[in-house]
This record gives sequence, C-alpha cells and structure tokens, in this order.
Amino acid sequence: MDAPLLSLFTWAIPIFGLIGFALAYQLYVGIQALPAGNARMLEISDAIREGAITYLRKQAQYLSPFIAVAFCLIYWGLSFPTALAFVFGAGSSLLAGYLGMKSATISNVRTAQAASENKPGQALMTAFNGGAVMGLAVAALGLIGVGVLFMIFGTPAHHEPMIGFAMGASSVALFARVGGGIYTKAADVGSDLVGKVEAGIPEDDPRNPGVIADNVGDNVGDVAGMGADIFESYVTCLIGCLALAATISTTDLTSLTSFTASAEDVEAGKIWLMATPLILGLLGSIGSFIAIKWMSFLKDGDPAKALRTTILLASIIFVIASLGFFMITPVNVSLWMPVIFGTLCGIGIGLTTEYYTSAKPVYEIVNAAKTGPATCVINGIAVGFRSVALPLMIIVAAVLVSNAFGGVYGVAIAGVAMLSTTGIIMTIDAYGPIADNAGGISEMAQLGKETRAITDKLDALGNTTAAIGKGFAIGSAGLTALAVFGAFTQTFANSSTKIDLAITNPKLLVGVFIGAMLPGLVVAFTMQSVGKAAALIVTEIRRQFRDIAGLLEGREGVKPDVSRCVEISTKAALTEMRAPGLVAFATPILVGFIMGPEALAGLLLGTTVVGVVLGIFMANTGGAWDNAKKYIEQGLVEGEKKGSDAHKAAVVGDTVGDPFKDTSGPSLNILIKMVSILALLIAPLLV
Repeated sequence: MDAPLLSLFTWAIPIFGLIGFALAYQLYVGIQALPAGNARMLEISDAIREGAITYLRKQAQYLSPFIAVAFCLIYWGLSFPTALAFVFGAGSSLLAGYLGMKSATISNVRTAQAASENKPGQALMTAFNGGAVMGLAVAALGLIGVGVLFMIFGTPAHHEPMIGFAMGASSVALFARVGGGIYTKAADVGSDLVGKVEAGIPEDDPRNPGVIADNVGDNVGDVAGMGADIFESYVTCLIGCLALAATISTTDLTSLTSFTASAEDVEAGKIWLMATPLILGLLGSIGSFIAIKWMSFLKDGDPAKALRTTILLASIIFVIASLGFFMITPVNVSLWMPVIFGTLCGIGIGLTTEYYTSAKPVYEIVNAAKTGPATCVINGIAVGFRSVALPLMIIVAAVLVSNAFGGVYGVAIAGVAMLSTTGIIMTIDAYGPIADNAGGISEMAQLGKETRAITDKLDALGNTTAAIGKGFAIGSAGLTALAVFGAFTQTFANSSTKIDLAITNPKLLVGVFIGAMLPGLVVAFTMQSVGKAAALIVTEIRRQFRDIAGLLEGREGVKPDVSRCVEISTKAALTEMRAPGLVAFATPILVGFIMGPEALAGLLLGTTVVGVVLGIFMANTGGAWDNAKKYIEQGLVEGEKKGSDAHKAAVVGDTVGDPFKDTSGPSLNILIKMVSILALLIAPLLV
C-alpha cells in the first residue's frame, strides 16, 4: 500500500501546482474585467507598469552573467543536473516576481476606481485578489519546481540537484530583493524629503517628479522582490527539510516512521520523510485556496479582522489535513505536534508583529513625535528592539517542543508548517503595495478626499500585513537554518571527515564572529545604497522644481519629467545591488574552503542568530514608524493633523524606517537561508 500511496502524493504535488496556476489566471482575468477608471488614471497606471517592466527586464539582463558563471562553477565542482537545477531555481524566482508585478499593476488602478465609487468592500477585495494572484502563483511555482525535481531526484543518494534548485532561488532572490528594495526606497525617500519635508506638498502629489518612480518601486521592490523572497523562503524550507531527511540516521528514522532498520526499509523510510515536507506544502496550498475564496464573504466587514480570519482559516484547514496525512501513511503521527507548533509559531509571530506595528506601541511613537524628530526616531528604535523579544521566545518554544517530538527533523517540519500556507501569506503581503499604489493613483488623478480616505485606510492595514509577511519569513528562516545545519553536520557524520563542533573550538568561534558580522555588513551596504540613490533623486527633484517654471506652483499644463527619476532609480538600484549580493555569496565559500567546515558551521550559527534579531527589529521598526505617520494623517491622534510639528517629525521617522522595513530587513531573511543552503551545497567538496 505504501508505494502506490507515495506515488499518488508525488504526482499530486506538481499537478496541484498546475491547478493553482489555473486558479491564479482565473483571478487575474476577473480583475482585468473590472473598471479601470478615467484616462488620467490609466495614464498613471500605464506609466507605473512600463517602469516596472523596464526595470525587471534590465535586472534579468544584469543577473544573467552571474547565473551563467554560477552554472559553470557548479557544473565543474558538483554535477550538470545540479547546475541545471540551479538555473531552474533562479528562473523560477525571477518568474515569481514578474507574475506578482503583472498582477499588482492591473489591480492598483482598479482598487482606486472602486474607492472612487465609494465601494470600500470592493476596493479591499480587488487589492486582496491582486495579492491572491501572486500568492497562488508563488505557491504553484514552488509545488511544480520541487514536485518535478522530486519525481526525478527523490532518493537519498541523488537529492543534490534539489539543493541546487534552492540555491538558485536564494541567490537570485537576494539580488532581486536588494535591488528592488534600493529602487523603491530611493524613490520613496527622495520624494518624501523634497516633496513633503522641504516643499510641504502632500504625499503622491502629481507635481512631484519622484512619485511615479516611488509607485514603480512599490512594484519592483515590495511586489516583485517580495515574490522572489517568499518563493525562495518556501522552496528553501521544503528542500532544507528534504535534505535533512536524506541524511537522517537510522535510529532517528525508525523512531519517526514505522519502518525497520533493514537496508530496504531505511531507503523507503528516507524517501517518505523526504516527501513529507512537499506533501505538507501541498496541503497548505489547498488550505490557502479555500481561505482566499472565503474572503468574498468577509469583504464588507472590518478589513483587519477579515485578513486575520483568512490566515486562521488556512492554518486550521492545513493542520486538520496534515493529521489525516500522518494517520494514513507510515510517517509517525508524533510529527503532527511540530506541525501544530510550527503553525502556532507563525500565527504568534504574526499577532505580535500586528501589535507592535498597529497598536499601543505606535501611539507611543506618535507621542514621542510631538517633541520632535529625534525623540520620534529614538522611541521607534526602542519599540523595534522590544518587538524582538516575543517572536524569539515563540520561536524558542516551537524549537523545544518540535525537537521533543521529532528531533531536528521535527524542527524542520515546524519550519515547513510555518510557510505551508504561503499562498495566503503572500496574498496579504502583496495586498499592501497594491493598496499603497491605489492611494498614489488616487492622489495623482485628484479623485478627492473621500477616495483617499478609503485608500489610506487600506494602505495603513497594508503596512501591518506586509510586516506580518516579513515576520513569517524571518521566523521560518531561523527554523530552516537549523534544519539545514543538521543536514550539513550529518553530511560529515556519514563520511570519513569528522568535524569538531565544540564551543571551545577556535575555528568554530572564528566562524561565529564572521557570521555575526555578515548581516551587519549587508545592512550597512543596503542602507548606504539607499542613501546614495535617494540623494540622486533629491537632487533631480530639486532641479525640476527650480528649472521647470510653474511646476511647484501647480500651473495648468505644466508636468514634471517623471521618466528621469525612473531612469535614475533603475540605474542606481542595479548598480548598488551588486556589492551586498556578492559579499553574501562569496563569504561562506571563502570561509569554507580556507578555514574548513568547522568555521563554516560557526558562520551559519552567527549569521542565523544576528540575522533573525536584526531582521525582526528592522521590519517592525519601519512598520511602526510608517503607521505612526499614517495615524496622524487619518486624524486618529487628537490635536494632530497633516502639517503639524508632530506630523513632520513622524515623516522623518517614516523616512528613516523605509529602508529598514523594505530593503535591509527583508534582505536578512534571504541571507540566512542563502548562506545555509550554500554551505550545504558545497559540503561534499569539503569532505
């Protein structure tokens, strides 16, 4: 019975991926059929879409030499199938971002149109469905990619190409996230500094030549870059768990399955454990689809409650379905506990993120803003660091419980459970930039205060949902890194090369320090890159306000040169993304081959610990600063309004927080998993 059942599940994984694509396309066609507004709205929307497509096309061209060189090195050092899988993973990561951008750039203008018709429920649903297209497409791509590769290489002795697939997804996602993040935050920061702070004009004012670039940036950074990011998180989590199963000890195998210690049973048991994370991903995708469809019944209620309900519904369906899986297969039902606690860990991180980015701590920042920008920034940093404690304790609890029921493999399953509902996680994450773009289009098309009030409410919620998505990604990164670390050490345990991982080993400690340095270095590179690129945008906007007669005054018929700002942002982002990407890629390779596997193991540990702390801190701090500004703008703070001293201070805080939450913070999530999977990929060369 076991072999036919496994074969059924194996075929179901890529087939359901294709079904997911069909469902995503159906949603896309439905969004396209909605009214897109007047000629001015379409003109703005087309400019945003064209700018995003141009950037993604150039980004692919920039990354092609890197992908080609990496292909040759992997082919030379490992094998042709692994090198080919690397290219497959890289291409899938780029495709995930492109599909998200296509969906977002047709949804934004239709969300604005629904808001202009005073249909807040329809506006929410349009933005949500736009995100759902991406959510379903990312989950479908992951299932197709890992499903097809598992059908070809799904044995303990030949699973290496699957690690190559994860490596391709991770490396390209890092460049895409960093490049897109630099683009969006350079345009955003530059526009805000000159427009809101210096000129005193509203956000997204059509007179500001940086506004279109800012809206393009939302799509290439917060949508396309994020799509590559979540896709990478998803497949790396699945493949990290699969790699651990492929190298698991016979003792652990017999405790986690109903198989015996005979050679034939060990092989079959390992294949079942390798397939388990993929099947859980399939079940999570089914839960996500049902939750996405259920949203249509919730659209007229409270938006925050509606989005929260969809996450809970997807999680409940997934947990129940996974129990059924464990009951009918030879995999031990005790692994259901890591599934439960991994799911609860993701929900817990999401709820704590929501609290720190939309509740009492945000009002603490608002009160601090009343005494100036400095106190606003100081209080925001304090809130951000405070927000790290609870998520880390939740992760600690999930690790301890999961380890008790399934060892390191149980911890890996908990990580898989966190991201199995990627479809709905990606949906609410992508919803945010779509709502933000809708607000920008409303302002530039001058649709009125009533319309902007609806889009602002959706946008403020989007800041929180985006932060929740980042929380899921960074939390799963910690659990995935631990699973990959287990597979890395098991590689040497199964060989003649023995490694000493005692805390007193100087090589291990040296690796820990280098690993701890790496996230800080990537943050420094990316923050500096945003600053440099933003300075170019600031200079250009000032020049246009100075040289184009009547622009700042709003004289009729006078328009800014938006293409120039788009061009500057594109060039700066593509140039500046190289350094952090290459440093992140080269450091583990150099440490591994120069200092040995013990130092590389230490590097994984240092990068994971510091990366998780910094990643949560930066994402939550930026989200809290952003909402502090928006709460004042929405009139939720008594005695404060747009243009007040507190509002100006909050704008400064939001400007500082932009690269925190959308560039540097998210890049650390990818860094953790990329370093881990790269170490696992080169481990056979260090034996």
